[in-house]
Amino acid sequence: MTLEILTSEHLRDLRHGFFTRRGGASSGVFAGLNCGSGSSDQRDTVQINRQRVADAMQVAPEALIGVHQVHSADVVTVTAPLPDRPRADAMVTATPGLALTVLTADCQPVLFADHAAQVIGAAHAGWRGALDGVLEATLDAMEALGANRADTVAVIGPTISQRAYEVGPEFLDDFMIEDPGNVRFFANGKEDRMMFDLPGYGLHRLRQAGIGLAEWTRHCTYDDPARFFSYRRATHAKEADYGRLISAIRL
Repeated sequence: MTLEILTSEHLRDLRHGFFTRRGGASSGVFAGLNCGSGSSDQRDTVQINRQRVADAMQVAPEALIGVHQVHSADVVTVTAPLPDRPRADAMVTATPGLALTVLTADCQPVLFADHAAQVIGAAHAGWRGALDGVLEATLDAMEALGANRADTVAVIGPTISQRAYEVGPEFLDDFMIEDPGNVRFFANGKEDRMMFDLPGYGLHRLRQAGIGLAEWTRHCTYDDPARFFSYRRATHAKEADYGRLISAIRL
């Protein structure tokens, strides 16, 4: 099956994509393009999937750059292929030929670009990373390389939507402590549960940070099992593990 790669017109001058699960070699609960080496999928199969992504991005496999994601606000500036994966949740570069990648399965994959400055970034932004400032930290790191946030575009790829993201009252408390205005990103659910708008919150943080343009592709990972892996859907189905989607951008 051919790879399915979602793109944005706002990043059209750069090779980039939010890869769906279609077109991969994995089977079972990982069926399709599982690119998560941290999953229990067969290592050789994951490598085949990553090779297909590298080919689509027109880079060597070692130029497919990723980090050991830990739901932090830490950003790595990349100038060459990394010998190992540092613990962080975002990367930036001004070096051509390096494909910055993030893995997700409900969290937000965010691709950044200042076309004029030729600086790019990629961030893994779950609720914790977004609350702690990973999106703003990515913009700061891009500006250290010569970018201007007012000229920067950010695109949020497939992520869990509000209608599928049920949380408890303690979750709301964390956001209210940070800013009482964050109540706007929560809707009432069943009993004491709330429904959280993760992409809406991500867009808010980006716009508050002064970014030139931010958008969400409006794809929900939970609602479309044929195209996307979802941690929460796998948990509800009591599956032993789940695949990871990959998103990538390069100069």
